[in-house]
Amino acid sequence: MKKATQYIHAGAHPDPSTGAIMTPIYQTSTYVQEAPGVNKGYEYARSQNPTREALEEALAVIEEGKFGLAFGSGVAATDAVMKLLKPGDEVIAASDMYGGTYRLFSKIYSKFGIVFHYVDMSVIHNIETKINANTKLIWAETPTNPLMNIADIRGIAAVAQRHKVLLCVDNTFASPALQNPLSLGADIVMHSATKYLGGHSDVIQGALVMNDQALRDELYFIQKSCGAVPGPMDCFLVLRGIKTLGIRMERHCQNGAAIAHFLKAHPAVKKVYWPGFEDHPGHEVAKSQMKDFGGMISFELKLDTMEAARTLLSSTKIFSLAESLGGVESLINHPASMTHASIPREERIKNGLGDTLIRLSVGIEDADDLIADLDHAIQLAITS
Repeated sequence: MKKATQYIHAGAHPDPSTGAIMTPIYQTSTYVQEAPGVNKGYEYARSQNPTREALEEALAVIEEGKFGLAFGSGVAATDAVMKLLKPGDEVIAASDMYGGTYRLFSKIYSKFGIVFHYVDMSVIHNIETKINANTKLIWAETPTNPLMNIADIRGIAAVAQRHKVLLCVDNTFASPALQNPLSLGADIVMHSATKYLGGHSDVIQGALVMNDQALRDELYFIQKSCGAVPGPMDCFLVLRGIKTLGIRMERHCQNGAAIAHFLKAHPAVKKVYWPGFEDHPGHEVAKSQMKDFGGMISFELKLDTMEAARTLLSSTKIFSLAESLGGVESLINHPASMTHASIPREERIKNGLGDTLIRLSVGIEDADDLIADLDHAIQLAITS
């Protein structure tokens, strides 16, 4: 079955009692048992819920995996992976990654004796130099948030397998429509399903997908025991979002390419971060592991001042100034003060995330309108 068909039908089974074509929202906390221990496969909704199971089946299918698990948020999904570890274990993580992941690692799990090494994962040698007997996990993100760096999933997977280390890839920016890390050798794929999977900025949710039964069972035990599960309504919304993922991503990519080229040609723009450019250092790797280059773009103005950046961020009419990404509407974001504010400034600067960097989540509106909106805001920024 091809991808476009999978998005519509994965996890979807007509309701046996009514024939409803859409998965019902099983809004229940518990299930009646015929006798003690005799049930229809459901006991308590933290452990099992039919709406969530339908979503988890769909997640596995679209990520080319065997098992899916849904969580209350992307951070909750990340947290579950961290709970596979014990004090003294070491993690190699991307130096350029989502600020919420960094906060979880540095402020929560570091206190529990987990050791983190942050490296530039676009160079595989950087990973190999940090691996030792205590290394248990490599946490990769590609494209990275917000600098759009590219990690070679196949290459990192080869290193992880050689050293018997788990590899988890945050695939949020690409989505399963553009990249499937399990097929490239990863052990776990993580998504903030809030973003492209949900696609409509109306739900908070996370997901993990894997192939190994024992790993799935361990993560399911964590999911059930720690309880960071999504409600059935949220699962229904993500199931609905997945149905249009393929066609939405086509438009996100088309608009993203148009805006990236517009920005690169703009005389007031200093630099554009987008892996679709041939001169992007990770372009060839991205081309080999992604089906397209996505709708996430970051850029900097030549007038490299906070005043200019603030003016631009506050002057768009179609791009809304907000955190998050991956919705049908376009968003503009200031990572230093919004999504990545939890990372100390010296760390951000060291890794190339400057105070004036601007990040775009390009939606599915008309590209000409989006370009005109950005052009107007840029003109205000450089003349005010």
